[in-house]
Amino acid sequence: MNTKTRQRRPAFDREAGVAIAQALFHKHGYDAVSLADLTDAMDIKPPSFYAAYGSKAALFERAMRRYAQENALPLNELLAPDRHPAEALPALLLAAAEQYGRDSVLRGCMITEGMRADDPAARGMAEHLGNRGIQAIRDYLERVHPQGAQALVDYVVVTLRGLSASACNGMSYERLTEAARTAGRFIAHELKTGGPTTAS
Repeated sequence: MNTKTRQRRPAFDREAGVAIAQALFHKHGYDAVSLADLTDAMDIKPPSFYAAYGSKAALFERAMRRYAQENALPLNELLAPDRHPAEALPALLLAAAEQYGRDSVLRGCMITEGMRADDPAARGMAEHLGNRGIQAIRDYLERVHPQGAQALVDYVVVTLRGLSASACNGMSYERLTEAARTAGRFIAHELKTGGPTTAS
């Protein structure tokens, strides 16, 4: 009698699959990652992929949420109500630059870069998550510095997106953080010297 038994394949770990997808999406961008890339990296077949995640876009959303949980900037601390924007906003820009450039492979902000996706569903998911951070900055400025708040929000968001894109394009950590410091000094100077964004 043959006593050999066929070994069962270990059960697929869905959360581990999300982590794998997160790294791929972060490194290459949503559009550049194919279903074959995902199934090969996870060592599963397409039917198992669809059973586990539903679609590539749905997996992208889960990966972005995982990224946000692990990498979200401490906005409640950086943008504390008792912190002057001349201090808070430069600190925010520097913290973002440090995060975007600290990894030699997974660079920039996954959510920010997801807003560039060609796929409307993926782009919309990224925009939805990204807008939460923008709203937190807006709420802070409208509370502590209402006059000129929108211009400051726009400047900060444009700078954050530029830092993310520059990190993805290979700008060194040192140059990235110095660019953030320069932008922060500009904000602080405008706020302290009665520039157009300063409340009267």
